[in-house]
Amino acid sequence: MLEEAGVAHRVSPAGIDDGDLVPGHSTCPQEWVVALAYLKATSSIRTIQGEAFGSVIVVLGADTVCVQGGEIIGQPDDRDHARAIIEQMRSDTHEVLTGVAIVDPTNGRRELFVDRSIVTVGTVPDHEIEAYLDSEMWRGKAGAYNITERLAAGWPITFTGDETSIVGLPLSRTLDRVSRFLVD
Repeated sequence: MLEEAGVAHRVSPAGIDDGDLVPGHSTCPQEWVVALAYLKATSSIRTIQGEAFGSVIVVLGADTVCVQGGEIIGQPDDRDHARAIIEQMRSDTHEVLTGVAIVDPTNGRRELFVDRSIVTVGTVPDHEIEAYLDSEMWRGKAGAYNITERLAAGWPITFTGDETSIVGLPLSRTLDRVSRFLVD
């Protein structure tokens, strides 16, 4: 997305698998997702710390979770878990929360925010769910799906909010925050 927007960037993997992390029962979803974003950003800073920061102006970290019935739904553990998540979301509405952390690697200054979208998944036939599970496109996806892929596949999905946020980075809001971060 950053490349399509013409934003110079470098990808530095965080080196953590947030799928291995589990929120506590009383964890606030907004706090959880922004904490994961910050963890990713600071982990990325550590991976580039041996290099001169040079042209690195800010480090972005982002994470996305789905929330349904107050329950945080992250990435599926396996195919059966992906099926259960999709079946739970079918014919229902859920929230998609994307946490973003903007961090200055030279002094640790940070800005954190959460973007919220509402997604409604219509009735998806069982055979389409099985074909999707066979594709393994659900792997590594919060809520076991990527909205852009599922809309292209014709799944009955509607949403309010920013599609780029549902995909994993609220692009216009992030770029606006980064530009304000740089002048503050």
